[in-house]
Amino acid sequence: MQCYRFRLKSLGFFTSLLLCLWLNHLPSIAESVPGNQWVQQGVEHYQAGEFQRAIALWQAALEYYQETQNLTNTAIIRENLARTYQQLGQMEQAIEFWQQVIADYRQLGDRQNLGRNLTELAQAYTTTGQPRKAIALLCGASASSTNCQPETALYIARTTEDNQGEAAALGSLGNAHLLTGNYQGAIADLEASLTINHPAYRTSTLNSLGNAYTRQGQHQERYADSAQQRGAKQRASKFRQKALNDYQQALGYFQQSLELARRSQDQPNQMGALLNLIKLAHHPLISPQLDAAQINQWLKEALDLLTQLPDSRNLVYAAIDLANLQPAVSTITPKQYQCPPRQLPSQAESLLESAVSIAQRLEDSRSESFALGELGHFYECQNDYRQALEFTQKARLAADQNRQAQDSLYLWEWQAARLFQAQGNPEEAIAAYQRAIATLTDIRQELLMADSDVQFDFRDRINPLHRDFAQYQLERVERLPVTEAQLEIESALKTIDALKLAELQNYFGNDCRLTPNSQNSVEQLVGDDTAIFRSIIFNNHTAILLTLPNAPTQLKWIEIDSQILRETVNQFRRGLERRRDLIYDPKPAQNLYNWIIRPFITDLDAAGINTLVFSQDGILRSIPMAALHNGESFLVETYAIATTPSLTLTAPQHLTDESLQVLALGLTAKATVNGQTFPALTHVKSELQQLESLFPGSKTLLDDDFTRDRLQAELNQTVYPILHIATHGQFSAVPEDTFLVTGNNQKLTLKDLETTIRHLSQGSNSVDLLALTACQTAVGDDRAALGLAGIAVQSGVNTALASLWFIPDASTKTLITEYYHNWSNPGISKAQALSLAQRKLIQAQNSPEINDQYAHPAYWAPFILIGNWQ
Repeated sequence: MQCYRFRLKSLGFFTSLLLCLWLNHLPSIAESVPGNQWVQQGVEHYQAGEFQRAIALWQAALEYYQETQNLTNTAIIRENLARTYQQLGQMEQAIEFWQQVIADYRQLGDRQNLGRNLTELAQAYTTTGQPRKAIALLCGASASSTNCQPETALYIARTTEDNQGEAAALGSLGNAHLLTGNYQGAIADLEASLTINHPAYRTSTLNSLGNAYTRQGQHQERYADSAQQRGAKQRASKFRQKALNDYQQALGYFQQSLELARRSQDQPNQMGALLNLIKLAHHPLISPQLDAAQINQWLKEALDLLTQLPDSRNLVYAAIDLANLQPAVSTITPKQYQCPPRQLPSQAESLLESAVSIAQRLEDSRSESFALGELGHFYECQNDYRQALEFTQKARLAADQNRQAQDSLYLWEWQAARLFQAQGNPEEAIAAYQRAIATLTDIRQELLMADSDVQFDFRDRINPLHRDFAQYQLERVERLPVTEAQLEIESALKTIDALKLAELQNYFGNDCRLTPNSQNSVEQLVGDDTAIFRSIIFNNHTAILLTLPNAPTQLKWIEIDSQILRETVNQFRRGLERRRDLIYDPKPAQNLYNWIIRPFITDLDAAGINTLVFSQDGILRSIPMAALHNGESFLVETYAIATTPSLTLTAPQHLTDESLQVLALGLTAKATVNGQTFPALTHVKSELQQLESLFPGSKTLLDDDFTRDRLQAELNQTVYPILHIATHGQFSAVPEDTFLVTGNNQKLTLKDLETTIRHLSQGSNSVDLLALTACQTAVGDDRAALGLAGIAVQSGVNTALASLWFIPDASTKTLITEYYHNWSNPGISKAQALSLAQRKLIQAQNSPEINDQYAHPAYWAPFILIGNWQ
């Protein structure tokens, strides 16, 4: 019996869909075989876009071939089913069938098809946001396409001299690397695929290269925005120029892909290239360089293709993309539910209605959910809340039918909440907000799969959901009775706690393991002399909430918009850092004091509070609250001060063992890491010697002895409650660029540190205090400050002591020595020990051994205590 291969469009790099057909010239006995008839009928339904009918027939054929023990045909039918489920977006079923196909080809000893189907499975994993699994299948853990591990797709393709399989595997590897944020790796793999010059993949490869350069350009733009916020205009300009260069490269690849698709009459790839060109052409950086007539021609061509292409999921999304297309002059706000001007305002409604119809004909609940939801959003922007809610409810139902559509379900629950809110229905609005957040919590790990672009997009697309709900709740408080108002405040705080957990997991990536504490643990943590301040920044005002012992939480508002708050905070921070100003100007510090502390000062005094713990939001994370000023003195002169990302993430344990041992690591020499030179720290050696004298039995690793391997070996061998690291540390908006400088011009990333501490043989709580005495975050970079705020939580220690900016190591030695001396006294908490050390520098003129200039807040204010303050 002969098996023919029927060629159809596949989702990934492969374009051959293997369908075994018995045609008229086959022996007559074969014509009566039921499997043959079911396969052929399935092909006809597949070609007509009737995927569910095709599946039913192929399932029957599969059972027949399994009964007749025809393993070759069984493998082929499973391939067909896998691709069809993939077309429908039912990725769990698709992955299950790919795994079965791979097992079939292993049993058959067909290495070429084994390699190709490993690539297909890898593409499925990439589609579901699991690029690291894809990379492991394609090339292995090393992920280097020049040296792939045995039995991976790329290795098999090369050893079997399968050029087609090699081109497909390289292209898939490039796409997987793109999802992990490895742009250079993605571009290298895609260019290698292009050199094989297999015509089946050239169009797709060119398109993928365009996508890679586009994503790299977006990454550079985000760096530019971060630099702009910090006031670093030159760096912002440099990053923006790099972004423009990347966009120009992308434009060239998309144009090549389009021309090749036109010549080969490959309409699906033609549509893909057109959409990418149109979206890129409407970017403000690139649009001035393009002719408007050319852009309009691409748009007309895409609209024409919509009516010519057969139904498919990609066609649904193409219609949605065209409906949502925005002019280049549009100002993008960071809200998921923005209502910007549309490029095709008169056609948007009909395009979305067409998308709904196609998805329904396909019986594809996932794409139907997006189409219905976007149509609901269209009516929301028209203030037609009745129709908007009708389509939004339908989108919710469609998403609920498919577990793979849960990433759209939270969007439509959120959309429903806004619509109920607009209609004045608070009960339904709150219920919908709660469902949206619960759904998002369930899928967050899958949605934020360490894709660095998605990590940045978190604040723009997901973060607003929590803020919208919290703002809606808090703005209702003053209109509610006291008991109900407290319940509403508590609910809003839980919402923001959930957001802070999500922010930290997002910043540190999908390997960040954070488990919130129970309410009992939180209550044990907070003493009778401690007050908790929380801030929540909204667009038009900021909520400050104070929780005192055995008292209801109080709410006050800072009635300024977030941009003015940001500018005020940055002005305060810059003023603190200016050591050259012999006389410190406290006015910015007084403004913040008046906003945050003064409204509550009577209550703080009445409650006998001596410790303030701040759980800050956004840009407020980037400043030391110790330096707020009441007009006469700094805040730290009255209170001990600590900070925590969230009370529910703060370790309730604290050290009780009186025999403290320190593992002290330091760098004294000048170092160069990532092209950046860090100055020598000449006082570090004496700083560490002071620790050895204070804590007998301690150990020091200095300069070349300070390595990741030595650190890990020491922690595995001996329990050190205190880990003190005196070296340059850089906290960046990107976790990969956050590191500590070690000996031999090497670096220790946050990930390295977390892995080392958490994997101790003695357990994750062996380290009570982690001190980092030469860290720095840039002014205005609240994302970098998020990394610093989460250092204790992520590394698994109880408490971290770190600096917000770099100061000369001579003053650091003075403050740190004083801190440890204070903490070694019985009954002194970590927060009190730090406040006493800072007060001593503030009063430097009273201590002959301390340089008077250290009274300036530039020298003592940057040190903050994070986590357990006891």
